[in-house]
Amino acid sequence: MNAPRVRIAALGLALLTGGLAAPVTATAAEPAAPSPTVEERRLDRAAPQEILRRSGFDTAAPEFARSLDRARSYAQARRTVAREGTALWRRAVDRAQGRGPARGDLSRDDDRPLYWARLGMTRELRTWEPGFGLTEGQRTRLLEELERTSRGQSTILLHSRPRSNGGTPVPRGADVKRILLTGFDPFTLDRDVRISNPSGAAALALDGTVIETADGPARVETAVFPVRWGDFTQGTVERALRPHLPGVDLFATVSQGRVGRFDVERTNGARRGGFPDNENVSRTQTIPVADPASQPQWTTTTLPYGAITAAATGRFPVYDNTSVTEIPAGGTEPVVRPDGPTPGSTARAGGGGDYLSNEIAYRATLLRDRLGLRDRLPGGHVHTPVLQFGAGNTDPATGTVTDPAFVRNRLDIIDQVRAIVTVAISATGRTRG
Repeated sequence: MNAPRVRIAALGLALLTGGLAAPVTATAAEPAAPSPTVEERRLDRAAPQEILRRSGFDTAAPEFARSLDRARSYAQARRTVAREGTALWRRAVDRAQGRGPARGDLSRDDDRPLYWARLGMTRELRTWEPGFGLTEGQRTRLLEELERTSRGQSTILLHSRPRSNGGTPVPRGADVKRILLTGFDPFTLDRDVRISNPSGAAALALDGTVIETADGPARVETAVFPVRWGDFTQGTVERALRPHLPGVDLFATVSQGRVGRFDVERTNGARRGGFPDNENVSRTQTIPVADPASQPQWTTTTLPYGAITAAATGRFPVYDNTSVTEIPAGGTEPVVRPDGPTPGSTARAGGGGDYLSNEIAYRATLLRDRLGLRDRLPGGHVHTPVLQFGAGNTDPATGTVTDPAFVRNRLDIIDQVRAIVTVAISATGRTRG
């Protein structure tokens, strides 16, 4: 996943003047509202507008703006942001899971309405100029709250009483396992602004659902993450996952990967390779984490990859991907290792590459290890196939925003993610009270 140029907020200086006889006094005004980001400016293109209109999510940003304008203080604004962000996530989940009206002809499994509606809301908030004045720090905190709530990160309810897909409560006394799964926003949008991300679609389809396994029911809770280097540097993954990893039975970070295949990534590398994110920002460096002195070059999956790859989970083949790219100990040039890293090597790419999919896998598994959970918590990264449009609909300039093959491919990927998770939790054979 990738990011745009760093934006600079403009600071305004207002001159307050009295009558002719009065002295002129200069005072610093509140910072001017920042401009929309590169990511937010893509909203004005035809395809995002069509996606919003055909899903009914075109009302989300205007309604949010009206709610913001009713706020008379920062505290009221914060409550509004939390409420509206959570409502957007719930609306997207409900639509994906068939609850309530579809409000448009776009298929319910589509993750893109949530992505573009969120950007409409962040743009409204970023450019909002309330009468009570808003400091730069307060605006930043409001934006962070909107991101967190609208991504499902604030409503991970692993310890509440679960319900099945159809709304039937799990029988009391049932020993319910707990699964945490994450997805991503669409990315490479300057290449094709119509793009959808099947990992985000899977997160919407599975959030709050119960899957039946060989050892009984398992509750799935999900969240999605931005495709932005800066958010990862600021610890968004660790903040979202740290409270929940000690209480789950399995976690899986999921992202879009290669054409025509799933991969269970065996090894994750501590390296950013520089591919631009959704803000068109590039980062080439060691992944920045807390306590870098104890940072390993590699982390490994604890998912039951043997069971996953052996099972019949869907139409796409599933591979145990053991390849990495390293600089060997004492060497200077990168070498591809098909069987994993050698002792003392420096990471240049994990099995999942050197982009944000590798980074979320690295951060989540490093967090698992630092919490002392490595030997008892199955977790790691799964790459889905690339979600492809149908034949004849591959040109971004002339193609439609959806087609039957596109929908079928996404639904098949979602179903196979669910099947992979079912196999993984069944294979662990673990029960936690």
